[in-house]
Amino acid sequence: MVKRPAQSAGFPNALVFPGGRLDPADESIEAMAAHCRRPEGISDDDLAHRICGIRETFEEACILLARPRGAEELIGGDGSIAIVEKYRKPLHSGEIGLAEIAAAENLEYACDLMIPFAHWVTPDGRPRRFDTRFFLAPAPNDQVAVHDDVELVHSVWTSPVRIVEESDQGLWNVVFVTRSNLLKLGDAKTIPEAFERARTSRVVMISPQVERVEGGSIFRIPADAGYAVTERFEPASFQS
Repeated sequence: MVKRPAQSAGFPNALVFPGGRLDPADESIEAMAAHCRRPEGISDDDLAHRICGIRETFEEACILLARPRGAEELIGGDGSIAIVEKYRKPLHSGEIGLAEIAAAENLEYACDLMIPFAHWVTPDGRPRRFDTRFFLAPAPNDQVAVHDDVELVHSVWTSPVRIVEESDQGLWNVVFVTRSNLLKLGDAKTIPEAFERARTSRVVMISPQVERVEGGSIFRIPADAGYAVTERFEPASFQS
């Protein structure tokens, strides 16, 4: 997980998953199709969000979900370090795109390994609104996750249960949507179990109901959305 800076327009000081805004290049399916291992039956919109997730995770956390073309194993640590050093900053600044990187390095992006996990939409009336897709994917064992020190100021590799516990102790600012997905992820005891649950569960679009109360807000989500906790008070300092 990564930490947003205090001056961030969205979720300041909050611990979040790597991710970000869909760029026009992510939606250039014609340009990207030749460089993606695409699962059968998914829409272009779904593919664009997977491409966005791969790009943002690479930019923000140095994790590259890609294979050497024709291979089954994800690119290893040494190969990913060379690609990070060569392309991460140009990609972040928009000087180059994922398609150009794939062509230059003979890569295929592992869109097939990304499993839809959740879909949340910011409630009406909020100053900034997000339509966010969450995916699960296996992180390559020998790649090292490092935050970018630009959009992010800290990072931590940990377990969902531990982050929720430390958040409840006041050590981290974890907003309602992040906490909810951590709890859902933490229900699984192993990585294979988490993947299997995601594959066999229905993803429900969730837009929480928010009731303003003294000192903060009460957030509520539907009981059939697949989350054990459906109502929670959030102090004003934890909201964005």
